[in-house]
Amino acid sequence: METKANYVLIGAFTLAVGVALLLFGLWAAKYSTERTWQEYRVVFNEPVTGLMTGSPVQYNGITVGSITKLSLAPNDPRQAIARIRLDAETPVKTDTRAKLAITSLTGPTIIQLTGGTPQAHRLTDSDRSDAPVIQTTPSALQNITDTANRIVDRLDTVFSDRNVASIGKTLQNLDEISSSIATQKADLQMLIVNARQAMEKLDATLATTQGTMDRLDKNLVQQLPQLVDKLDASLAKLDSAAGNADALLSENRAAINNFANDGLAQLGPTLAELRALVRDLRRVSDRLEGNPARYLLGRDAPKEFEP
Repeated sequence: METKANYVLIGAFTLAVGVALLLFGLWAAKYSTERTWQEYRVVFNEPVTGLMTGSPVQYNGITVGSITKLSLAPNDPRQAIARIRLDAETPVKTDTRAKLAITSLTGPTIIQLTGGTPQAHRLTDSDRSDAPVIQTTPSALQNITDTANRIVDRLDTVFSDRNVASIGKTLQNLDEISSSIATQKADLQMLIVNARQAMEKLDATLATTQGTMDRLDKNLVQQLPQLVDKLDASLAKLDSAAGNADALLSENRAAINNFANDGLAQLGPTLAELRALVRDLRRVSDRLEGNPARYLLGRDAPKEFEP
């Protein structure tokens, strides 16, 4: 009887310890999960093709979490919302940005986090919600898509019906021009020969001109010292003449001043008298020319007899 009682006690104790360990494990797992993970939301304004639940989330190339849910925004179906779970120690800052990326040419699409300066605050400090929103930037995939769309639009514009017709006309004109050139091959050959001969004559003329210029430069260089000497002599003579003129002016300064003061003062009346004399002489000349006999003899000229 005692043996059975001991077995029951041991079994009950073992069962209680197992349940306690199980509860403790569940509590520890829940506590660890709540303390080591932080959820965020990423709102994309572009298609998230290739992104799926469970895809990794990298921060500067290091895997820091995964995607837990993908959904469309209720108010704007053009937006895609990705709910991600990151390691709580991941330094997500207010200036951290998210974008779509691929690990390789054939690899899956992931979310890549970049940025985050040391001076910026943690996102969880400024956004107290259960899942703060990380801002996004256009991905390389979106840029490639937009560029491809623009290229296609431009190609559609370039290869419109009107432009295609114009290109066809241009090609037709080129074909006609080439046919015309083919029929005038002999004339073109003659033109090329004439052009070659003209170039040869031009080369000979340039060679002659170059020789003339060389000789001219040589003669000029040879005569340059003589010209410089003559120029120096001329400048010396001019300097001497200027000195003599200065000395002459200095010696006759009193006479020049006397002429300027007295002679110029008498010049005005003298000119007035000369002007009156010239006027009187003109009057006498007019009288002599009009009736010289009357002016000289003091009577009228004899009239001619008319029968």
